[in-house]
Amino acid sequence: MTDARKEYADIIDREHPVSEKHPRMPRRNRAAQFAPFAALTGYDDLIRESERETDAPPVLDENELEALNDKLILLTRSADMPEAEFTVFLPDGKKPGGRYETLRGRILRFDEFARSLTLDSGELVRVDAIAQIRCEALSRYAEP
Repeated sequence: MTDARKEYADIIDREHPVSEKHPRMPRRNRAAQFAPFAALTGYDDLIRESERETDAPPVLDENELEALNDKLILLTRSADMPEAEFTVFLPDGKKPGGRYETLRGRILRFDEFARSLTLDSGELVRVDAIAQIRCEALSRYAEP
């Protein structure tokens, strides 16, 4: 006889006790008690993050950059401050890429040193993040 068998000889061959008050819980329900335990904490969040898609940053050629620059010059020097729509690229803080967002408003201030615009909504827009500018008032300056 092994030491463990000797030590527990008084209970080793007995039947499992059955409570008269509480019925035996099915195995499925017993297993469910341990479901909240996650051996790999944060793993589900990591999987969801890897599934989340991001857009690539804009790659503008010289002509597109020049057209954006011309529109910015016209907007910042315009006396009537027309409303414009700016499509900007916002980089993602967690992974490469980002997302595009469209902002509408009038330019209140252009900071040439910081290369940023302040819109009448209070939003700060980095000039290098602008992918597109649309403005009805500038259509009269468009080439035929």
